[in-house]
Amino acid sequence: MALPQELFDTPAYRLTTFVQQCLHPSREWKEEVLEVVRTVEYSLRKKCFQRKSRLDKEVWVQKVIKDLLALQLQDLRLVQGAPCEVVSFTVQTRETGEPITVTLVPAFGALELYLHKPQPPPEVYVSLIKACNVPGNFSPSFSELQKNFIKHRPAKLKSLLRLVKHWYLEYVKALCPRANLPPLYALELLTIYAWEVGTQENENFDLDRGLVTVMSLLTKYQSLCIFWTKYYTFQNTIIEDFVRKELKNERPIILDPADPTHNVARGYKWETVSQRARQCLKQNCCYNNKHQVCSWNVKSARDIQVTVEQCGYPDLTLTVNPYKLIKEIKEEIQETLGSSAVLRLSFQEPSGERQLLRSRDYLASYGIFSNTRICLLETVPPEIQLFVKNPSGWSHSYAVDPNSLILDLKQQIEEKEELFREEQQLEFQGQVLQDWWRLGICGFQDSDTLILSKKKAGEAQFLPR
Repeated sequence: MALPQELFDTPAYRLTTFVQQCLHPSREWKEEVLEVVRTVEYSLRKKCFQRKSRLDKEVWVQKVIKDLLALQLQDLRLVQGAPCEVVSFTVQTRETGEPITVTLVPAFGALELYLHKPQPPPEVYVSLIKACNVPGNFSPSFSELQKNFIKHRPAKLKSLLRLVKHWYLEYVKALCPRANLPPLYALELLTIYAWEVGTQENENFDLDRGLVTVMSLLTKYQSLCIFWTKYYTFQNTIIEDFVRKELKNERPIILDPADPTHNVARGYKWETVSQRARQCLKQNCCYNNKHQVCSWNVKSARDIQVTVEQCGYPDLTLTVNPYKLIKEIKEEIQETLGSSAVLRLSFQEPSGERQLLRSRDYLASYGIFSNTRICLLETVPPEIQLFVKNPSGWSHSYAVDPNSLILDLKQQIEEKEELFREEQQLEFQGQVLQDWWRLGICGFQDSDTLILSKKKAGEAQFLPR
């Protein structure tokens, strides 16, 4: 389809018209594509899989999934088949003679029983996580969910998707044909994320603001960390642990909403895309009357819920962005509590060590991109914070005065751990700490970790007379 005008020459206020006139496929073109799909599907069903596979197992085509949103590429996927290499070929249509590229990706029908349910059962993803030695290796098996994730979106969002895709194909891929660029799917997901957060999923929005927002996010690709919990959630601990670890990996991170093992942004040359996005932001399509269009307020990661635990007081719940300074989070807590003490924040993952959250860092600096719990401790100089790790591997924080005794710390531990101080043994750097020692002579630094264990039967420790 010939384009009567260029995107970069189109003023921002005319983008809706540009999409309608230039990017929406015609009825004739759709019919030609559907004919290609029917022809390919017939050939696959009737001719290609009428014999047993090399493994002497029955193999057949259950269905072919098509996606007509991308104009230049039709991604056709077999939902039940034997693993093999991807097959790609070009079909010449009868009417217009326009070539259509077809890509065939075999997949297992892993979700066939659950496609009409809001979510597959957690066992599907637990099995995927346990079986997946190559990230995203089974992603084609989730293509039906991937298609549905986009299919039921508002028409105007699909117009924005077409606009972003057109920019990507014409101004990035076409100019860098040999570069290892991200797949279109990654750009689709980023665009959906921008719309969800920027408009609160409003169906009535301005295309120009959507385009500027996506371009702005692409210029900050190093901080992108995006995921969804539509098809998989954190209700299952195996899924939760896996996704939390994935979110700690090098960014950009855009997890496939249908497959948590697949970071669709990993391993590609995003800097090239970022450079082209900066170029786009300078063009007419991002300006109205010489004024650049304002982007939506969309951060590189979603806001998360932080539950602040404080000993002896009810929990405090905050909604913050992972890229908000921890110093600013402390100030918000201080204002809420009306406290003038020094606030110390720390957090611990189930399989990790308790860590101090430093004021100059962000939650993102510690890989925190999902709802989490943190511990609040108030200290008054000269008190310092110490972490005490109990036999289960969990740590608690304590405010201690360097002039106090180890016995005083054990008293605090007794109240929190419900372990009598006479039964406690504390170690630091392999040395057992004696009850009558003052903390100041033990060489503790702020936020050091002590190891707590229960004394064996018959052991006792007495203060000197």
